Amino acid sequence: MEKRRDFIKKIALSSAGVAIGGSALAWDAKSYRRIIGANNLIRVATIGVNGRGHSMSGTFAKQKDTEVATICDVDSRAIPKAIKAVMDAGQSSTPKSEKDLRKVLADKSIDAFYTATPDHWHAPLTIMGCQAGKHVYVEKPLSHNPKEGEMAVAAARKYNRVVQMGAQRRSAPVLTQGIKELHNGIIGRVYFAKAWYTNTRKSNVLKPGTVPDWLDYDLWQGPAPRVPYKDGLIHYNWHWFWHWGTGEALNNGTHEVDVARWGLGVDFPTRVSSVGGRYQFQDDWQTPDTQIVTMDYPGRVSLMWENRSSNGRKIEGADRGVIFYGEKGSLDTGGDNYKVYDLQGKLVKDVKSLTQESELDGRNTASPSLGLDNLHVADFLDAIRNNRRPNCDVELGHKSVVAMQLGNISWRVGRDLKIDPRNGHILGDVDAAKLWSRTYEKGWEPKI
Repeated sequence: MEKRRDFIKKIALSSAGVAIGGSALAWDAKSYRRIIGANNLIRVATIGVNGRGHSMSGTFAKQKDTEVATICDVDSRAIPKAIKAVMDAGQSSTPKSEKDLRKVLADKSIDAFYTATPDHWHAPLTIMGCQAGKHVYVEKPLSHNPKEGEMAVAAARKYNRVVQMGAQRRSAPVLTQGIKELHNGIIGRVYFAKAWYTNTRKSNVLKPGTVPDWLDYDLWQGPAPRVPYKDGLIHYNWHWFWHWGTGEALNNGTHEVDVARWGLGVDFPTRVSSVGGRYQFQDDWQTPDTQIVTMDYPGRVSLMWENRSSNGRKIEGADRGVIFYGEKGSLDTGGDNYKVYDLQGKLVKDVKSLTQESELDGRNTASPSLGLDNLHVADFLDAIRNNRRPNCDVELGHKSVVAMQLGNISWRVGRDLKIDPRNGHILGDVDAAKLWSRTYEKGWEPKI
């Protein structure tokens, strides 16, 4: 067992180096000393803690030489729960409470923040954070639309900040090994990747309502133009409305498409097409519950993503996953694992995740646990301390996100899109190009 544990530690430590491949960031020495703080301590705020941010507050609190200093949310009910998660994780100091994220950004004692706010907040908050001198861990998708994704990349570079998108598989040690094998030719030239997601989401109808006393709805809307409050929108169903969300394509598809793009070794597509609709129910959803997005990339390479939000039948025995097809066989993955098959479909290699056997802890050992959240958070913090780009740097995240955003744009205009493979921009389609960006509430327009 001891040898097994040592092997797990080595895989965890080496995976960061394999996956990173990033260049160093040119910070000045004075700002770097301030960032790492006394005794290498990094002080973090978590913003948007009603759902995923709740558990991630505890994940950050478990990391070595890290303190969750502030919990921020527009829902007053969520803050005490997140504070409890931090304290349950073993942190000795109690985080401060804050409703307004702008006050968090103004706090010079905060080195970095994590955010799980709604999609329409992701890029504007990332840009604001970089301007305020903070490093940012932003959940997927990086942006609500391609234009602000480009701005987030530009802000990270201009202000020399570490920006990590929450595509945790980029920090998965066994998957990283599998992607390396893929790039080294284990199935020959890889020319196609299929990704998918299935679920059994129910009907959703919004009704006029009164803003509850626990919610600052104006601040929740933030950069989005103001619309009346409706019951049933908050805290999750905003995903299915273009004003705030990006549909299942970005809500879940980002994860698999990022892995697919990583494995294929491609950047921006040359053509994107999407079909589908809201088929299962007739309700208030604006985004599709059934959708196929296809992307052609330079070098005779294609990627396809299939979504069934309201019909949970699995594909290849899994509710989500990625299959790479090559000249000599195929490689399947869904998380921190992979399987290799020959051309006849015979299994020739099966590499399983090591997570369930790990007993490592992020606070008490030199390496975090092999849970993907822990690994990805640890990579983010290590990137700050060691003046480098993280495993899912903002630019990598943007390339994966914009691919799916183009899929949504294709679906909304009802036709194929021709794309400039140098930057992902739409070619020769005025109506589609209008969806490259959005309008903002006056005074909330993101600026670099």
